[in-house]
Amino acid sequence: MNDWTDLLPPMLAGEALSSRLACYPKYDPEIRNGSASERLLGLSSLYDIYIPGTLSVEVYSKLYLATHRSLAKKQAKKTVTLQLVENRRRLQYTDSNGIIGGADSFTVIGQSGIGKSSAISRAVQLISERGIIETNAPYAKIIPCVSVQTPFDASVRSMLLEILRVVDERLLTNYHQSALRARATTDMLISSVSSVVLNHIGTLIVDEIQNVANSRNGDALVGALTQLINSSGISICMVGTPESTSFFEQAYRLARRSLGIEGEPMQYDDAFKSFCQELLSYYYVQKDPELSEGLLAWLYEHSGGVASVIISLLHDAQELSIYNGRETLDQQALELAYRQRMRMLHGYIDAGRIKPSTTSIIHTQKDMLPQRTTLPDDPHLLKNALERARNSRLSIAQILREAGIPIMEIPV
Repeated sequence: MNDWTDLLPPMLAGEALSSRLACYPKYDPEIRNGSASERLLGLSSLYDIYIPGTLSVEVYSKLYLATHRSLAKKQAKKTVTLQLVENRRRLQYTDSNGIIGGADSFTVIGQSGIGKSSAISRAVQLISERGIIETNAPYAKIIPCVSVQTPFDASVRSMLLEILRVVDERLLTNYHQSALRARATTDMLISSVSSVVLNHIGTLIVDEIQNVANSRNGDALVGALTQLINSSGISICMVGTPESTSFFEQAYRLARRSLGIEGEPMQYDDAFKSFCQELLSYYYVQKDPELSEGLLAWLYEHSGGVASVIISLLHDAQELSIYNGRETLDQQALELAYRQRMRMLHGYIDAGRIKPSTTSIIHTQKDMLPQRTTLPDDPHLLKNALERARNSRLSIAQILREAGIPIMEIPV
C-alpha cells in the first residue's frame, strides 16, 4: 500500500517557496497612456499583489506539516476503523472513547489587516494544488484543507453544520441535508461530523475565532472542537485577532490549544521598504511617482506597518489623483487619501503610531525627488497661506506645496 502522505505535493522551502507563494499581476507600463477609465480598472490589480513574508512561510510550513500528520493517522486502517465504531456508539447515546487521538491544534493570531487570511489562502492553494486526494485500500476522498468561519454567536450547531455543508460542496455528498432531516442534536452532530472529517478532511481551518471571546457559547465551541480533534485525529488551525488571546489564557486546557503563530505588523526596515517599492512599481498615474525615504517614513507612520492599509493608501491616492487631474503619486496625494478615505482608521493608527527609527532627513538623489530652481516671488505668500489654512480644512504644508514650494514633513 502506498504512503498516503506521498499524495501531497512536495513540501517547499526557501526561495522555491517564496516564489510560489508570491503573486504579481501582469503590468504593462503603456497603460499609463490609456484613458482614465482604463487606468482605474487596471488600478484594482493592486489588491491582487501578494508579497510573502515571514508570516507566509510560517503559516505554510505549519499547515503542511499538520496536514501531513493528519493523513498519516488516517492511513492507520485498524485505528481508524475502531474510531468509526466509537463514533457510531456515541450516536446511540452510549459512552465512547477517543481511539485515534488528536493530531494537533494551533492558532494564527494577529492584528486585522496584516495578511493572516491571505497567507492561509496562498498556503492552502499550494498544499491543495493536486486537488482532492483519492486513495485506494480503502478507497477514500480527502480534502487536504477545509476552511470555515466561526459563527458570530459561536454556535456549536451552526459550526458543525457548516463543516458538513462545505464537505458536500467539494465532494458532492449529502451529509448536510441528512443531518437536517434527522434533526440531529448537537451531541449527535459532533459524532457524525467526527466521522465525516475523519474520512474526508486533512486540516480544518476555523477563521474568525475571536468570536468565541465575545459570546457565552465560546467555551462550548472550543470544547466541541477539542472533542472533534480527539474523535477524528484531524488537525485544526484556529485563526483570529488578538481579542481571542485573553479567552484562551483563561485556563490551561484552552491555553495549550492556542499555541501557534503570532503575526505582527511590519517593522520599519529593509523588508518594509522593499514591500512598498514593489507596490510603487504598479502605478497608473501619468507622472512618475515620488520615491524617497521621507515618503516611505510617512507611509509607515500613517499605516502602522499594516499591509492592507498600505495597499489601500497607495490605491486610493492614485485613484484620487486620476480623478482630480494631478496624475501623480506623491506625499500630497497620499495625505489626501489618508484624510478623505481613511478617516475611520485615524484613531486606531494614531493610538498605535510608531515613529520610524531612522531619520527622515535624507540627501536624496536628483531623480528621486522633484527639483525646483525658483520660488514664487510673493512677499505675502506665507501670510496668505496662513489665512487660507485658518479658513479651510487644509494644512499649511499642503497649501505651500500647491503654491510651488517644496515641503517635506519630518517625523519627530
